[in-house]
Amino acid sequence: MTDLSALDGATIAFDLDGTLVDSAPDLIGAVNATLVAEGFPPLADDEGRPLISRGARALLQRGLELAGDPEPAARTAALYGRFVSYYSAHIADESLPFPGVIEALKILKAAGAKRVVCTNKPTELSRSLLAKLGMSELFDGVVGIDAVTAPKPDAAHLIEAVHAVDGDLARAVMVGDADTDAGTARAAGTPLILVDFGYTETPAAELAPDVLLHRYDDLVNACVALLDGSR
Repeated sequence: MTDLSALDGATIAFDLDGTLVDSAPDLIGAVNATLVAEGFPPLADDEGRPLISRGARALLQRGLELAGDPEPAARTAALYGRFVSYYSAHIADESLPFPGVIEALKILKAAGAKRVVCTNKPTELSRSLLAKLGMSELFDGVVGIDAVTAPKPDAAHLIEAVHAVDGDLARAVMVGDADTDAGTARAAGTPLILVDFGYTETPAAELAPDVLLHRYDDLVNACVALLDGSR
């Protein structure tokens, strides 16, 4: 059996959308409800998924660009509130944690690792999603884009997320799915695990993670291996 002692007192920071939760159906659904209400065609799933790591505004703006709106940035700003209202009401209609996530988080918790969500999603929306999926008690903190001095890929987001749960950056690991997560981990000097089933414009394997994760069954052992050298 794997020795889990390296996890005690360590901090594992997780991206949310595309890393912990398959939230694309509800995110793209909310974007499309907003677009259609304005007379625009919906955004195709394959156009939207890779952009989710950049946030809902980027997703909405892409839909407007493809629809031929002459001022997509300005229209995005005008429609964002409508998007948030719809998304808040439908945030977990189809979203689900990825297979193995719950089990892995429970093992990390039992082993004494701090777990924090480090996401470019607004904090309250993140908390709402986790609550509706029954995942809230599995985290010590949720740090969204509105709760930091600079968002991912700036190192500040990860640093402040680790500090929010009284963690030590020297004993932290970042788990994500996209270049924003890779960028913040590298900027903060933190080991990086990327899942290969998330939402990213650049394939996770090309972002040179320390560990490329194919399934959550392997997460705990990956964290142990990366943390063993930091004790």
